[in-house]
Amino acid sequence: MENLNLFVKSIFIDNMIFAYFLGMCSYLAVSKNVKTAIGLGVAVTFVLTITLPVNYLLENYILKPGAMAWLGEEFKDVDLSFLSLIMFIAVIASMVQLVEMVVEKYAPSLYASLGIFLPLIAVNCAILGGSLFMQQRSFPDVTAAVVYGVGSGLGWLLAIVGIAAIREKLSYSNVPAPLRGIGITFIITGLMGIAFMSFLGIKL
Repeated sequence: MENLNLFVKSIFIDNMIFAYFLGMCSYLAVSKNVKTAIGLGVAVTFVLTITLPVNYLLENYILKPGAMAWLGEEFKDVDLSFLSLIMFIAVIASMVQLVEMVVEKYAPSLYASLGIFLPLIAVNCAILGGSLFMQQRSFPDVTAAVVYGVGSGLGWLLAIVGIAAIREKLSYSNVPAPLRGIGITFIITGLMGIAFMSFLGIKL
């Protein structure tokens, strides 16, 4: 039940876009059509799902003070927590490189449409934010980290596909000239964020 609660909360209540505004650069730039938005959203979900449990294991078995006690009594006082940020980034960059190679090989049209924003997943604030939230919240086990990674990724996917669908419809709408493009997108993002606040009342 706790994991279900965490899953629903990470999608709707602690949504990376609408609650924390993380990953806004690619959210705004790649949300011009639904197909491209789905491709990037799936890639972000995959990277979050893989990196969170890996970073959880790194944090709890290598980096935290005393985490290396399993190696022997002489390691119980070792504290490598100062390396956590750089290690998290290294794991994220490795996973993004893997995703980039797979997409380039099996979906070249999607790779071309995503352009520079696919490798930029490595510096997407939502990806690193997920690992830092995992560290801050001290999840009880690796399963919770996986659930949070999947939920956060699906929340980001939901946000970017939602705004992409709206932006496609906006091309047929009579938007005032000063608001066309990024202006109306910011307004809609704010309204969607307000709409997602209604999920704060969810109790599981």
